[in-house]
Amino acid sequence: MFFCHALRLKPGEEVISCLKTFLDRNQLQAACIVSCVGSTKFTKLRLADSKTVMEFNKPHEVVSLVGTLSRDGFHLHASISDEEAKVFGGHVMGVMEVYTTMELVIGELTHLQFTREYDDDSGYKELVIKQRET
Repeated sequence: MFFCHALRLKPGEEVISCLKTFLDRNQLQAACIVSCVGSTKFTKLRLADSKTVMEFNKPHEVVSLVGTLSRDGFHLHASISDEEAKVFGGHVMGVMEVYTTMELVIGELTHLQFTREYDDDSGYKELVIKQRET
């Protein structure tokens, strides 16, 4: 019911597009980030107020990357730290470019199917969880 995949990204690769390709290639229907270590040279995060977007255009260590992955959308949050150990975090806004490496463990929930559907209450596409048809 739970299977793990591993993926290593190289310098210059864009994390979100690589994850999309990986999900499509492996036909994953419900996945999550189990572990991530590495660094980025560009990261774009939306902060908690849902309006402010910050761009980090220099090397940062990835302290945390978590979230759900489906073939029709992701919901990812990241924490990154700079050369002074200052940590910044927020909602990943589609762009994370690898600096030196990124090692990801991706969990597949083989009994579930994730989709994302518009939710009137939040105003965003939100996670919908279904049992996978056998």
